[in-house]
Amino acid sequence: MPEAIDPAERVEHLRERIRYYNKLYYEFDAPEIPDGEWDAMMRELLALEEEFPDLITPDSPSRQIGGAPSTTFDPVVHAVAMMSLDNAVNAEELTAWGARLTRRMAELGDAVEAVEFVCELKIDGLAVSIRYENGRLAQAATRGDGRTGEDVTANVRTIDVLPERLAAGAPDVLEVRGEIYLPVATFDQLNRDLVEAGQRAYVNPRNTAAGSLRQKDPAITASRQLKFWTYQVGHVEGGPDLSSHSEMLAWLADLGFPVNPEIRRLASLDEVYATCLHWQEHRHDLPYEIDGVVVKVDDLALRNELGSTTKAPRWAIAFKFPPEERTTKLRDIMVSIGRTGRATPFAVLEPVFVSGSTVGMATLHNQDQVKAKDVRPGDTVIVRKAGDVIPEVVGPVLAERPEGLGEWVFPTDCPVCGTPLVRPEGEADHRCPNEFCPARVAGTIAHFGGRGAMDIEGFGEQRVQLFQSMGMLADVADVYRLDWNRLRLLEGFGETSIANLRAAIEASKQRPLANLLVGLNIRHVGGAGAEVLARAFGHIDRIMAASADELAAVEGIGPTIAQSVHDWFALPANRVIIDKLRESGVNVEGPDAPGAPQTLAGLAVVVTGTLTGHTRDGAEAAIKARGGKSPSSVSKKTTAVVVGDGPGATKVTRAEELGVPILDEAGFEHLLSTGELPS
Repeated sequence: MPEAIDPAERVEHLRERIRYYNKLYYEFDAPEIPDGEWDAMMRELLALEEEFPDLITPDSPSRQIGGAPSTTFDPVVHAVAMMSLDNAVNAEELTAWGARLTRRMAELGDAVEAVEFVCELKIDGLAVSIRYENGRLAQAATRGDGRTGEDVTANVRTIDVLPERLAAGAPDVLEVRGEIYLPVATFDQLNRDLVEAGQRAYVNPRNTAAGSLRQKDPAITASRQLKFWTYQVGHVEGGPDLSSHSEMLAWLADLGFPVNPEIRRLASLDEVYATCLHWQEHRHDLPYEIDGVVVKVDDLALRNELGSTTKAPRWAIAFKFPPEERTTKLRDIMVSIGRTGRATPFAVLEPVFVSGSTVGMATLHNQDQVKAKDVRPGDTVIVRKAGDVIPEVVGPVLAERPEGLGEWVFPTDCPVCGTPLVRPEGEADHRCPNEFCPARVAGTIAHFGGRGAMDIEGFGEQRVQLFQSMGMLADVADVYRLDWNRLRLLEGFGETSIANLRAAIEASKQRPLANLLVGLNIRHVGGAGAEVLARAFGHIDRIMAASADELAAVEGIGPTIAQSVHDWFALPANRVIIDKLRESGVNVEGPDAPGAPQTLAGLAVVVTGTLTGHTRDGAEAAIKARGGKSPSSVSKKTTAVVVGDGPGATKVTRAEELGVPILDEAGFEHLLSTGELPS
């Protein structure tokens, strides 16, 4: 049996590690572990201290706020302490907080049914306090340890969204609290510039924002284009008599402060929880990073009665989202070869649960990224998975690196076919130039059957590789020449499975010409270019016969795409593929509705779910043939959302939130023919 863990030893170990990571996080803006790992340690410490109260000490990190201010800037003592927040991570913990509120209010003799809440996005940035005197910005300070922060006034003045002077009617003294953050687009561009310069990229926007704010030279801070949201008032002398937090935020907005537009006032914890789940799903729809939702009691008088613990107010709680970053071991770095020959390094990881799923592999993008991140097999690494985004390795935990661990070297030859890899001048990627490399062929055939191309259900990568290994697939045209009798001998291929696959392959023969052009894997030809070519030439034979100049003369087709298309069709092997596709009955003619009336010109129509009268691609083609757009997501600019069987819940919910009309198939047909929404 494993040896029992001594609670006192475990508590002291956790405190030591948390203090160490706090110092890196708060004082040096150089975290070694993701927030999720820190949260897990703190929750374990809190649980042990609750179970063994004799182990609680006043200097425990669980009793402290933030971290000690650095010595780089002058200290600032806050007139009103900047407290931290207790956390909830699920409905049970949120409900438990609500129950504590109810009990506290009952003790105070308050009416428990009258509570209203305000939900604010928990911006992943740096908390600051900004003091205005006689309407002018006088001082700005970081939170520090809650009592004492750092004077960053000169740097805060460079943030363009912050008023230097307040609107008329401002109180004599006003201290506002808020979050300084770095927009995602700014962070991404900053990292692109660093990688191009051969420097290591920053880990995340939060710590990049903190480091930018703590620059000795305000000009550097100004160059980072930091932004700010205000969410609270600290010390104030004068000003109006406000009764609620929502009134306070409206007042701050009137004075000229940026207030986040996504703040909501809600009447119940059920509504609060629904709001938390909404933003957990839509967190990446925003141009800045959030890691949760802050829930506050709206009534200011009630807040004063509820009071605070030594660390956090009782009237507020932070609902934290599941961590999108975790640490794990990097077992190996391998290289995959895609359909275009692109050689992509990827990490083989010890499986780790992050952002709702278990991750065992993660992308490393290219040779330059591996070198910039300096990750090596044997490292402990930070893995990030943001929603549905492909997992990636952020960087190593250098403190955990074993001694003598050598750098990883990018291979010189294709790991599949052995052909020397090439890196074209001006490109970041290595490529295998062998068009007959088995990995390239498999990737091309899988792409051919994919949703953006011929949309063959049940024809994924695993089946492609299986059929390829049996010698049945040498090119995309062989998809229509499978030996069904051989497949019947394979385990898992019963009559129903074979019938479904045959039907899916047969149905794909009628896809629009644009889908076929996408499926042929011609470099630089995506969905938009394929549609332009199909509409301009109307038949694959006319595209094959066109010169590069004739192709480039088509509006929307530049010289790069034109030359790529011309070169692809000039290869005899590719012309053989076209002949085989034609013989199999695959559609090679132009759009279904050439010269269709432009009833949808300037309109955006989103399609979700399965329609009876159109395939997904056919519906999108019908929209575009009539001059409309068919985006993949719903926005305020969307004209209508067409909903079939099994629609995407996110698109329908978003349409309802924005008031976008939702159409059934009959309504869709009416819109196509008239350009008007059904009454």
